[in-house]
Amino acid sequence: MPFIQQINESEATGELANIYESCQQRAGFVANILKVQSQDPGMLRESLRFYIRLMKSPNSLQAAQREMLAAVVSNVNECYY
Repeated sequence: MPFIQQINESEATGELANIYESCQQRAGFVANILKVQSQDPGMLRESLRFYIRLMKSPNSLQAAQREMLAAVVSNVNECYY
């Protein structure tokens, strides 16, 4: 199994600490899928911006439709997320 070095919340500083705090406030925790991106806070920031725009911002699909599509694609890809 591959291993990706992660920076935990207690070790985060600067931009990464700010991102983690935002995640804590929004979701109540920092998901592992975010922690594996912790070595590059700029990339993590942009990944979160994309996710929020795609999944949380108003668009032509209702929120339930977006979540359903995400669940189906994750299932087909055998992906937990």
